[in-house]
Amino acid sequence: MRATPQFDRLQTKFAPNPPEPLPAGKNIGTRTQLMRPKPLKTNTSTNRKLGSPPRREPNANPISATPLRYHRCLPPAAPDILARIVSRKHEELREATTPLAHLRHLAETRTDQRNFAASLRSKHPAIISEIKKASPSKGVLVEDFHPADLAMKYQQGGAVALSVLTDKDFFQGSLADLRAARAACMLPVIRKDFTISDYHVYEAAAAGADAILLIVAVLDEAELRAYRQLAQTCGMAALVEAHNADEVDTAVRSGAEIIGINNRDLRTFKVSLDTSINLAPSIPPGITKVSESGIFLAADIRRLTDAGFDAFLVGEHLVKSGDATRALQELVA
Repeated sequence: MRATPQFDRLQTKFAPNPPEPLPAGKNIGTRTQLMRPKPLKTNTSTNRKLGSPPRREPNANPISATPLRYHRCLPPAAPDILARIVSRKHEELREATTPLAHLRHLAETRTDQRNFAASLRSKHPAIISEIKKASPSKGVLVEDFHPADLAMKYQQGGAVALSVLTDKDFFQGSLADLRAARAACMLPVIRKDFTISDYHVYEAAAAGADAILLIVAVLDEAELRAYRQLAQTCGMAALVEAHNADEVDTAVRSGAEIIGINNRDLRTFKVSLDTSINLAPSIPPGITKVSESGIFLAADIRRLTDAGFDAFLVGEHLVKSGDATRALQELVA
């Protein structure tokens, strides 16, 4: 168990309020349709997948009812903004109308995947260029926002992959942004959002994502492993994001193959590259290391490279530059 109190997992307490039944006309599928035929791991004494909550009543929203995997609530000490975002994700699951069976079919039958993991090893420095309109800490970053144009400029500038924010309420993003950006270039795309359910994994794959983000501050070890393995069955990679040493340890135990270190403190929003540099030795050899946030200069890239990082996620600097292609070329010069 991790020692950091603000992110200790509540082992038996789940989302505080059970999902409300869907309104008439919003049937998203039967309990049978939501069954996952190949559970990743089962508790033989209860015949229930490890890490999933107890069965809910039959009138619960089918999206959040077991056997669909559903994440636990955050502890009260979690950063307020993160708790608010996760709370909103629970609401979105209750409001969702697209049947899981439909998303799963799209996810399992697509054949256009691009290799996100290989792209991070394809050149050095490997830049994951981010497409986002706004953030909770900085507000709107750019008013004239065109994901497809940014995607083309990033590809011209030498990016190896794209990161597209799809959260609506806090980042003003959408899955439409992801589709537009991916269609405009040949780069693999990671869906940057807050995954807390199997539904989100299938939704990402159905929208054309080549990778998903899994945040250790939000998910426990079993959930990280389960969602990463589910993403793999859909042909997607998973970037597992950590913010401190305990979270890195959890990411490693979960089997993460790509670990991202977010240099932004979730409590204060302060950004420091020292976070990546101090945590780099905790990531075992063979795992792709990604440094995220606070990267503005070529000197930052060199400093992080010397610390052992393979790839670098850069967003705000490029989005606000006015000339994303040139800004990216200068960053890797």
